[in-house]
Amino acid sequence: MPFAEATALVTVEREGVGEARVVTLSGRDPVIELPVKREWAPNAFVSVLAVRGRVGDVQPTATLDLGRPAFKLGIAEVKVGWRAHELAVTVAADRPSYRVRETAQVTVNVRTADGTPLPPGGEVAFAAVDDGLLALRPNVSWKLLEEMMTRRTYNVATSTAQMQVVGKRHFGLKAVPQGGGGGRGMTRELFDTLLLWQARVPLDASGTARLSVPLNDSLTAFRLVAVATAGADRFGTGATTIRSTQDLMVLPGVAPLARAGDAYRTELTVRNTTDAPMDVSVSASVEGLGAELPPAQLALAAGESRVVGWDVVAPDVPELAWTVVAQAAGATDEVRVRQTVKPAVPVRTYQATLVRAAPEIAQAVERPADALPGRGGVDVALGRSLVTSLDGVRRWMSAYPYTCLEQRVSRAVALGDEALWKEVVASFPAHQDGDGLLKYFPTMTQGSDVLTAYVLSVTRAAGLAVPDDVRGRMEEGLEKLVSGTIQRGAPLRTADLTIRKLAALEALSRAGKAKAGLVSTVKVTDPGLLPTSALIDWWSVVHRLRGLKGRDVLLAAADQALRARTTYRGTTIGFSTEERDGLWWLMAGVDANAVRMVLAAVELGAWKDDLPRLVRGAIGRQTRGAWDTTVANAWGTLAVRAFAAAYEKEAVGGRSVVSLEGASSAVDWTAPAPVSLPWPAAGPGRVTVRHDGPGAPWALVAARAAIPVTTPVEHGYRIARTVTPVEVRTPGRWSRGDVVRVRLEVEAQQDMTWVVVSDPIPAGASHLGTGLGGESALLVAEESAGVAPAYVERTFDAYRGYFEYVPKGRFVAEYTVRLNQSGRFVMPATRVEALYAPEVYAEAPVEAVEVAE
Repeated sequence: MPFAEATALVTVEREGVGEARVVTLSGRDPVIELPVKREWAPNAFVSVLAVRGRVGDVQPTATLDLGRPAFKLGIAEVKVGWRAHELAVTVAADRPSYRVRETAQVTVNVRTADGTPLPPGGEVAFAAVDDGLLALRPNVSWKLLEEMMTRRTYNVATSTAQMQVVGKRHFGLKAVPQGGGGGRGMTRELFDTLLLWQARVPLDASGTARLSVPLNDSLTAFRLVAVATAGADRFGTGATTIRSTQDLMVLPGVAPLARAGDAYRTELTVRNTTDAPMDVSVSASVEGLGAELPPAQLALAAGESRVVGWDVVAPDVPELAWTVVAQAAGATDEVRVRQTVKPAVPVRTYQATLVRAAPEIAQAVERPADALPGRGGVDVALGRSLVTSLDGVRRWMSAYPYTCLEQRVSRAVALGDEALWKEVVASFPAHQDGDGLLKYFPTMTQGSDVLTAYVLSVTRAAGLAVPDDVRGRMEEGLEKLVSGTIQRGAPLRTADLTIRKLAALEALSRAGKAKAGLVSTVKVTDPGLLPTSALIDWWSVVHRLRGLKGRDVLLAAADQALRARTTYRGTTIGFSTEERDGLWWLMAGVDANAVRMVLAAVELGAWKDDLPRLVRGAIGRQTRGAWDTTVANAWGTLAVRAFAAAYEKEAVGGRSVVSLEGASSAVDWTAPAPVSLPWPAAGPGRVTVRHDGPGAPWALVAARAAIPVTTPVEHGYRIARTVTPVEVRTPGRWSRGDVVRVRLEVEAQQDMTWVVVSDPIPAGASHLGTGLGGESALLVAEESAGVAPAYVERTFDAYRGYFEYVPKGRFVAEYTVRLNQSGRFVMPATRVEALYAPEVYAEAPVEAVEVAE
């Protein structure tokens, strides 16, 4: 301090002023003593503003005033340990090593770091996890206290009028620091990486908890971790490691996935963990393979491991169940592993017809000339109502490969999948942004009002429960959007704010949150000028808001506008405004509009005389047994179910017979089930459905076939695929262990939102660049990054890049894989498509990949 004496304002600051005092400082001893408090952890800032008044015996001159008032400001950071907040946690097992499926007795002890009594209500969160999983990616969330005690930045702006008193003529912050900020006669088949998770385990008065951890069949090390909390501000983490082992081990190397037609070598490792040699017999049986595998004889020295393998060709079955048995004198191990088998050419519905079987129908059918023989056939689903038309929708949605939040919600709605819905609900918090709006993928920074409005509306219509806090934040975010409190842009420069606000109002109106004042912020002067999706939203909002001023006039105008544009074309319905109704960037399309109009009419009790024709017309819009998008299929499922529940009461009984060229199957109406018949052996055939009994059932006749992609298909996109070596053992061919890079070049003919690029990888290959432990960052350093994907999905069978926006022109996607398995691997087609404009897509065939040993 440069003053002989001064008055000082001393403050303790961090994200605000914590405490303040005024003291007198002497230049001979300019020291301030402050007691360090536990709440300062991990750091605090001490600020001293020292002020000296005018020095009376120093007179000013015309050019200099040495005695004028003066001040100095200084700030010092104080780093504070967090021992006062720390809990010492120890985790101990009753022994370090176990056999498979034994139970480890674990004791967790928690005490305070300073020896004071533990606050009441203490508890731990306990997890037992395969250590191999943590080697791939550590779980930093366990270090709770370290995360809470990261260094805090200053975040305080200091200003004072002293600058005016002493003649300063500029403003600014002073001295602001930088910011920062087995072998027991059982088959081993339980290999989950998580043994046990208990979120809340209470501690007793001594700070102890005891748990039983059942081991599974993995021969590995397990990390036992306890995260403790006691009181409002005490935390700690402790861990230990246990192992499961046995004398003779079989370590399977079965790839998690294969494709029908793959010819590959499956290998496993047999290990002798004892100090004595072993003569081991190894046999394998594969359920679903249809062939026997020869046994192998091994002589293993003490501590030795050997590899055993078999060459197989994957059949066209859903999965292969491998059972491997290793036997030696006094030791044995048996392992069962399941391998998923996917078709390289999937069976798809290529034509579907919904007809009424009263009393008999006949339909000519013929297997497509380019379809694979022995695959597919004619499926006939019989039902009492139009709900029968949803059989094709269920197939389409069950096979749908993409996984953004909208698609997962739509699949849960259309399939009635409770397990999938629970997964979706659990993921909602990760998909919400700061305003409560939902994101398509959790890694995105901003949520979408379009997605949020859709999820709110479709879940309300489906009667699916959303947690109150999650739903409340979603509704609050939409209210802010409609009122103009927050804004959300779109990749496309379009004047669509009114359309988006109407979608938000429709979602809010289902919950009674669309008040008249909120609706008045959206001006709809002529509903006939709205696109059909927005017109349906406006029609629904006006229907639900009975207290809306001028409601009758508004409702009549909306009703008239919607009727005027609805057109009937044979067995389908459409809209005269279809050319401007394909708002794919808002997840709106003609199919979705048609089924949403039907659902709105059923829910609101409108157009009762026209409803049967509207429903049949909406179903008539199906192509290959389903509507064009996931959104349309979700809304269509709800619309058909709602109509059937309200209007279809006709009873159907008796017996129906479905036949095709000598093959027939009877349907008992006490428990009707779909019928699948093979294609005729040669040439065309006729499928007939004859019903004997009361009522006239609906029959959905679907022709299904597996047709390979042999030439490129281009509808608005063009895709080219090249594979280049990154690290290879033998130039000119692929070998096991090689690293290759796949380059996908896509030409787009128009701007488009939400485009997915899906490319297959050989069975057994693994992706690089995922950030897992042990991966080389250098091998993926040269991947091209043009249009950045919003999300990348790397699965056992494919690379999928999801692009929120793709401009017209060329863009490139690259990824890198390691070839881990030898053999010849068949490959599905590469595909690029617009998710909400499915008519815009491209496919290109991919040649089989051969990998040498």
